[in-house]
Amino acid sequence: MPAILPKPRSSFAQTLENEGISLRRAEIETLQLNLGKLCNLTCSHCHVNAGPKRKEIMTGETMAKILAWYEEHPIPIVDLTGGAPEMMPHFRDLVDGLKDRNPAARIIDRCNLVILNEPGYEWVGPYLERREIEVVASMPCYSAENVNAQRGDGVFDRSISALKELNVRGFGQGDPKRPLHLVYNPGGAWLPPDQAALEEDYKRELKTHFDITFDRLFALANLPVSRFASYLRRNGEFEEYMELLVSSFNSATVEGLMCRTTLSVDWQGFVYDCDFNQMLGMNLRADDRPLVLWDVDPTSVVGKPIQVGEHCFGCTAGCGSSCGGSLA
Repeated sequence: MPAILPKPRSSFAQTLENEGISLRRAEIETLQLNLGKLCNLTCSHCHVNAGPKRKEIMTGETMAKILAWYEEHPIPIVDLTGGAPEMMPHFRDLVDGLKDRNPAARIIDRCNLVILNEPGYEWVGPYLERREIEVVASMPCYSAENVNAQRGDGVFDRSISALKELNVRGFGQGDPKRPLHLVYNPGGAWLPPDQAALEEDYKRELKTHFDITFDRLFALANLPVSRFASYLRRNGEFEEYMELLVSSFNSATVEGLMCRTTLSVDWQGFVYDCDFNQMLGMNLRADDRPLVLWDVDPTSVVGKPIQVGEHCFGCTAGCGSSCGGSLA
């Protein structure tokens, strides 16, 4: 009897073609700056493979070039991520420089919460309050057991402490100048549940047990990139998870993909379509050389095709996934 071979996975590019979809850039609305891979945590779902021993971090020279570019191209949203972005030595200089050049800019700090009570970083909460920075904070569950399993022992209690501080500082109270949003990531190889229903659960549980409030919940899928891909392979779940993502492809999510309206920049200034492509080394290129931000006119990339790979199924599975949560 002949062996039964597994059905080959459809490539993401082929899936788009089958759907009659051309994935191209729209007008750039968001400048996403990955300030480095240094972090005070080592989370199992991290696609950056960030941690306390990483040395990659944005220099003052690179920051100055980005600020000079931003003066010419004041993109309305600047999304600061990492690693722990606050651990970049020039974090406050960068934020101040962005604000000086575009006072109306919406600046987002993707915060892991526990940095607020890390020794030497007590300035973070007061600074975010004073500069009215939007906080998007990782909080993969409202139970201590699940959070600690995914992010490390003691992280849940420290996160609760940080959320209480942010509430005292006016974040998460419905003030548009001090938004506080939380981010849910699954604890394993499954897709996020319905975002709206999960947000209700989070708000009820955090208010009831800790008197904590926040504005919105973003439910993000884990992409099979870097540390999470290694986690899947160690547990023999990589192929099964990829099949789940492929079989859950939802064409209605494509229009809202963040890669269409975002320029992703790494700690050295190199440019990518998204943060996931960044981790895979899929640079934007010209004349076969990788582009740095200060070589790019944001109007020139409008209409250009976006580089895709199998990991893109993670952003288009089920309700979809972006830095702003579900897409459909």
